Amino acid sequence: MTGSGHTPALSKSKLLSAQQCLKRLYLGWHHPDLAAASDQREAAFRTGHEVGDVAKQIYGSANAVEIEYRPGGMSAMVEETAALIDGGADFPIFEATFRHQGVLVRVDVLIPVDDGWRAVEIKASTRVKPENKIDCAIQWWVMRGAGVPVRSIALGHVNNQFIYGGDENYAGLITEEDLTEEVAPLSDFVVQLIAESRNAITGELPDIAIGAHCNKPYECEFRQHCWPLDTEYPVPGIGGSKAKHAEWINRGITDLRDIPAEEITNEKQQRIHRVTQSGEAEVLKGAKAILEALEYPRFYLDFETIGPAVPIWKGMRPYQAVPIQWSIHIDEGTGDGSTESLRHEEFLDLSGNPPMRPLAEKMIDCLGDSGPVFMYTSYERGVIKTLIELFPDLDEPLQKIIGRLFDLQPVVTEHFYHPSMLGSWSIKTVAPAMAAHMDYKNLKGIQEGTAASEAYLTAIHPLTTSDDKSEIEEQLLRYCRFDTEAMVEIAHFLCSDHA
Repeated sequence: MTGSGHTPALSKSKLLSAQQCLKRLYLGWHHPDLAAASDQREAAFRTGHEVGDVAKQIYGSANAVEIEYRPGGMSAMVEETAALIDGGADFPIFEATFRHQGVLVRVDVLIPVDDGWRAVEIKASTRVKPENKIDCAIQWWVMRGAGVPVRSIALGHVNNQFIYGGDENYAGLITEEDLTEEVAPLSDFVVQLIAESRNAITGELPDIAIGAHCNKPYECEFRQHCWPLDTEYPVPGIGGSKAKHAEWINRGITDLRDIPAEEITNEKQQRIHRVTQSGEAEVLKGAKAILEALEYPRFYLDFETIGPAVPIWKGMRPYQAVPIQWSIHIDEGTGDGSTESLRHEEFLDLSGNPPMRPLAEKMIDCLGDSGPVFMYTSYERGVIKTLIELFPDLDEPLQKIIGRLFDLQPVVTEHFYHPSMLGSWSIKTVAPAMAAHMDYKNLKGIQEGTAASEAYLTAIHPLTTSDDKSEIEEQLLRYCRFDTEAMVEIAHFLCSDHA
């Protein structure tokens, strides 16, 4: 879309893309089909909308007005906003829409003050970030240019110390930081950014080498287009600095095996490079002895958690990771250590009631008093500490479980690497490298933690049908069980003769 004289009409989001990379802006304008969607990106958008909805509750009043989005109807939104302001509106306006010199912005909250208005931009982050100041500077420039008597602008972000009372009252969830003095002097910067953006859109594809800006402040949706990731062992598989990856790629190196060995000084990267060049897994001695020294029974524990920005149960804080599900495989030492020889227990409650207390109590009962409790990374330790925080009366039995935790990942990291892992020792790369059938990509529906959290929240939503809830339940149970099965398979592999 262009304005008069074929001057590209810009939105705030387009300008923020340009601030990160003019090539990103160009591709988004001319080749949006090249963008790659991600579950994490979609989840971030949903979180932003959830926080925005709460902001309307916090800043709203009986006569507050929201300028509803109309696809292709931005002019009508601008006119509606202007009519309210010119008509002497003395109430909050949500999504107030303004245009100045072909640049369009929508302001999350516009609040009347004695001699004009104050603007609040709402973000789901827990602090002010540098890019937020550019965001507010663009809004300030457009509003002032459009003749709006805006007196101040603040960033409202999530207060991660807020504790939800369970009463639908979210006052205190959002805290403000006034940025007026910091963004008001940035008008010249905004004007320059607009000019650069329009030149980029109307010109040829900008010749911008890949670099750290591809991931900062956001991972670019065109990264897969710009980075050569379709080789067997892409350079990022070496791990470490993304800026260093970009340096190698810009020199024409696309496969990590082709990186000159003398340029790799990090010991872990040297190992990845050496093993990948060999084409064979590296299995070092010692893991079997470590694991065989552990007593029975052995427990393999995995949690699934949710950490919504907007707490849903009493006592929760924003983004606090609270457990909603667990899977436990139990090895009594009477079988061969394979998954089939173990007993399995699980917990999942999709009633919508807070599951943390019954989850903790059943876990304590299931784990008993003795035997190592395997985990993969220290995440489970943090989850159990959260349970202690929520239920101090369970401190003693939960602390005892913490004392029994055994992290399997360091053992794997020290003793095993396969080229297919591409520099990652996550359970999702290690498990299929050791046992081909343990590939998370073969799971139906839910294949990773973000999707599990989103699915759980969908399942407990009152508008979700019973059929959809049943399907989600099946996928959640299978996914969580797959995690503990993966740990069992990893331990079984490390205790085998070839390890």
